[in-house]
Amino acid sequence: MKKILFINACVRQKSRTKRLADALLGRLTECYAHNGGSKIRELILKEEERGLKPLHESDLVRRERATEKKSFDDPEYFFAEEFSKADIIVIAAPYWDLSFPAVLKMYFEHISVNGVTFRYQENGEPEGLCRAQMLYYVMTSGGKVGSLNLGYEYVKAMARVMFGVKDTQCVGAVGLDMEGNDAEAVLKKTEEIIATMKIPSGQ
Repeated sequence: MKKILFINACVRQKSRTKRLADALLGRLTECYAHNGGSKIRELILKEEERGLKPLHESDLVRRERATEKKSFDDPEYFFAEEFSKADIIVIAAPYWDLSFPAVLKMYFEHISVNGVTFRYQENGEPEGLCRAQMLYYVMTSGGKVGSLNLGYEYVKAMARVMFGVKDTQCVGAVGLDMEGNDAEAVLKKTEEIIATMKIPSGQ
C-alpha cells in the first residue's frame, strides 16, 4: 500500500492547480491499483487547525531540546513525522509572485526538523531521512514562467538536499490568462498528458 501525501497549498475554491492535482492523483491511484493499492492523505494548508505560523525563537529552542533528547512526541512535530513516512509526495501550489503562496513556506519550516526529516552529518551537510523517492509539484500560472519557476526550484532543492527525496517532477499549465490563449483547452491538454504519464513501479 503506497502512502501518498497530498499537500494542497491552493487558495481559491475553484483552483485550476487543484484540478490538475486531482488528475495526477487519479493517475497515481490507477497505476497502483494492481500493485498493492494506494492511500491518499490530503493536507489542506489553508484549513489546517494545528496552526501553521512562522517559527519564533521559543519554537527553535524547543526543537533544539527535542533533537538533543531525540524525542518528537509533541503534536507540533506531526507534519514532519507525516512527511517523513510518506511514500509519494504531491504538492499543489499556484504560481504566485515568482514562487508560491506563503502558507507553503511556513509548512516547509514546520517539517524541517533535525532528527525527523533530516539530520546533520559530521561534515555539517544535511542527510535526508524521508522515505519518499518521488515528489510531484503541480502548478498553474496565468502568465509566462520561463526560467523563473522559483517555487519549484526551491521545493526541488529542499526535497533533494534536505529530505533525501531523489526525484522530483513539475507538472503544470502556464499562460492560462494570456490574451489569445484558451485556458480550458490548455487545462484539458495538460490533463490528457497526465493521463498517459509513465509512473515508475518502484516509486
